Amino acid sequence: MAAREDERVMISERIAPGALPRVLDSLDMSIIFLAIVLFIVQASVIQPAGPAAYTYWILGFLLFLIPGALVTAQLGQMFPQEGSLYVWTQKALGPFWGFFAGFCAWWPGVLVMVATSDLVVTLWQFIRPGSLSKTWEQMLVILAVLWFSAALSSIRLRVTQTYANFVVFFYGGAIFLIGLAGVLWLAGGNSSANSFSGVHNWVPHGSNWTFFGLVILALLGIEVPLNMGVEIVHLKAIKRYLFWGSLVTMVAYLWATFGNMVTIPLKGNNSTTGVVSAVQAGFWHAHWFAVIVALVLMWFFISNTVVYNYSFSRLLFVSGLERRMPAAVGRVHEKTKVPVNAVLVQTVLASIFAIVTFGPWGSSSNFPSQVYLIFQAAVTVIWCLSMVLLFADIFLVKRAFPQKFEEVRVSRTELLFLSGIVGIVASAIGALVTFKTPWNPDLFSNASWRWWLAGVTAISVLAAVVIYAISEYTHRREVPSPTPSPAS
Repeated sequence: MAAREDERVMISERIAPGALPRVLDSLDMSIIFLAIVLFIVQASVIQPAGPAAYTYWILGFLLFLIPGALVTAQLGQMFPQEGSLYVWTQKALGPFWGFFAGFCAWWPGVLVMVATSDLVVTLWQFIRPGSLSKTWEQMLVILAVLWFSAALSSIRLRVTQTYANFVVFFYGGAIFLIGLAGVLWLAGGNSSANSFSGVHNWVPHGSNWTFFGLVILALLGIEVPLNMGVEIVHLKAIKRYLFWGSLVTMVAYLWATFGNMVTIPLKGNNSTTGVVSAVQAGFWHAHWFAVIVALVLMWFFISNTVVYNYSFSRLLFVSGLERRMPAAVGRVHEKTKVPVNAVLVQTVLASIFAIVTFGPWGSSSNFPSQVYLIFQAAVTVIWCLSMVLLFADIFLVKRAFPQKFEEVRVSRTELLFLSGIVGIVASAIGALVTFKTPWNPDLFSNASWRWWLAGVTAISVLAAVVIYAISEYTHRREVPSPTPSPAS
């Protein structure tokens, strides 16, 4: 029993608090939450579900976001360490599952950095139709955004976070205008672009359950701010950011979905720029005004890539401290007190993915779109897998640390356990329905979509197992052999 407890004690628990400064308050943590979770373009993505979009949102809030916030609050209060899910799962299940959970939480962040950079390209194409038509041009923009994020993520966190707070303030203004566009559209005597009548239109059915997977994707990242657990000024920030971040996220998604659905007919909706088109329609077809909102959204997604870079680098940093990854990624820059090597490593990985996907060799085919969609669907599946472990942790840490569980309990034990069960089921369904139907049926058949998605997911999971096995082998080789006692 003592051996099991010893293997769950982490090197990072001792080193990280002294290496990283405490600079993040409740507002900072809430901003990180919103930057990670609130992808307002998802209001356009889910619009084809019709009125059932609201049903999917509500299901996502009740079955995933709120349970996730409760469980994360409990785990975060119990173990406010650097690395969030990595730490919690190691405490619950030991080093292998801790690393596995941390890897499954980290790898999607690398891929999403490319997605946020690509959104910058798409928004610019709305502003300047016909521009960046060649994939190599898109690749250069994506690489520029990625390395801008690396540069900002490598300076002192307090400076970078203040910048992010400033940007998200304008992002909130843009989201308000998206919903207001719907109000102005109806106030101007226009009828809704999409019908809200008919009870059957509000009920999820058939292949539309794919939208539940997209809602789960839109809500992933609840625990990410706690990747920087030792950089929080006060533990009160944990419950505050989860409450306010969740509340703002729910209101914002419903508000923007309303603006998009009221103003833009389904056949004219673009899954990325529909929210900007809604602003143009609602504000008396003023393209110049929509361009301003699009520029704000572009600015946000450039800055959002920065937030992804520095927050996910902490998982890689902890892996370095635990000697599951090369020790160099577990080092902090002497002047900035930031894990710069971890930032650089994941930026290089994201850049390789961007080059492979958007390089000039794919310019005359569907290759870039196919690779992009498969990898983003894999993000959903792998991240949901990590969330299954997060929700399961609530039961396991209660058993392993009953006294600590009670000392910081954020709600009734029955509610926390119910949240764990509901969250596991919702995460599993979110992963499974992602396999069900291709996100773009014109590019994939059902069979090819499932095979490719299963292949990418399996390779990613296998990579985690192989890296752990190599680290274990290296550890065993480094353990010195006992010196034999001299003969008497």
